[in-house]
Amino acid sequence: MKIAFVGKGGSGKTTLSSLFIRHLAARRVPVVAVDADINQHLGAALGLDEAEAAALPAMGAHLPLIKDYLRGSNPRILSAETMIKTTPPGQGSRLLRVVEDNPVYDACARTVPLDDEASVQLMATGPFTDSDLGVACYHSKVGAVELCLNHLVDGPGEYVVVDMTAGSDSFASGMFTRFDMTFLVAEPTRKGVSVYRQYKEYARDFGVRLKVVGNKVQGQDDLDFLRDETGDDLLACFGHSDWVRAMEKGRPPLFDLLEGVNREALGTLREAADAAYEVRDWHRYTRQMVHFHLKNAESWGNAKTGADLAAQVDPAFVLGEPLPATPQPV
Repeated sequence: MKIAFVGKGGSGKTTLSSLFIRHLAARRVPVVAVDADINQHLGAALGLDEAEAAALPAMGAHLPLIKDYLRGSNPRILSAETMIKTTPPGQGSRLLRVVEDNPVYDACARTVPLDDEASVQLMATGPFTDSDLGVACYHSKVGAVELCLNHLVDGPGEYVVVDMTAGSDSFASGMFTRFDMTFLVAEPTRKGVSVYRQYKEYARDFGVRLKVVGNKVQGQDDLDFLRDETGDDLLACFGHSDWVRAMEKGRPPLFDLLEGVNREALGTLREAADAAYEVRDWHRYTRQMVHFHLKNAESWGNAKTGADLAAQVDPAFVLGEPLPATPQPV
């Protein structure tokens, strides 16, 4: 399952995505976590110290390697330089699987140990640096994540969890359609639910499965407010957590000590994500991928690369259920 956490800045999006990642890892299922926020805090939320978090490789810095590997022997892609963030796979492309060895993971993923010998693979887009000011936008960094998601064939019981950019910035590309389930973290405030309304409106025409996760819910009045504002989209709520306060101080207790009510909420999120996989439509997923690629090609991609990027679309290709992995030349 591919799962996104979105929400207003300061809503607790990164905290809840890290709790969900820990919840999955504790069950010994394969998890790839991706920090795609402009503020890179997921590593710290998973227990890395400042030096370890700063040492994470930036996916954006390895974009040429990512493109070259994913291109494979696809005859429709003339060179890795003509690939953009929305380039879809086709016959001959190399596809990514959650559990495998490949040059992309070697360069960009790092194992983060958690409790009781559990661990996750963590990837990060990389922070916005001084050298980017005035000459680049953050979406160029997130493009590495989108390209990988376009080439990813994940199976049941495998999880990719992405901590997305705050607010509605993810609509600047087609990446918001790359997920089986999107959890929108909302505080019980007017500002907290405003992002929900905007996200739901944008996502409506694309069949995005969206559920609201209430955070910082302190009582019945907060719960009633979220129910009134989000209706049936409200899936679960998180309240005060001494465990989270300790984690934010850099001293997380064992994950088993997380409050029971918050553990139950995490279980509810996992059940919703698992159910979403059962109704995944690979054909629609591929069509949406092509749709956004053609839009990007026409608006800026063709001019930037000097190529007709519409020719990269393989009309007979549909991304589908993963087959048993076979060794591929590097």
